[in-house]
Amino acid sequence: MLSWAVTFFIIALIAAFFGFSGIASASAGIAQILFVLFLVLFVVALLARALQGRGPP
Repeated sequence: MLSWAVTFFIIALIAAFFGFSGIASASAGIAQILFVLFLVLFVVALLARALQGRGPP
């Protein structure tokens, strides 16, 4: 999921460079949503692993 966020961020940068502001803002919004979703799922996975009693490998 993080790779998708980075991909949309790169698309936004390229679109902004060429002057496509609508595509750039849409891609940046999608990248932001995916990044926040990634962070939430990452924290949930860390908490689930901690509650199971398993530490880092």
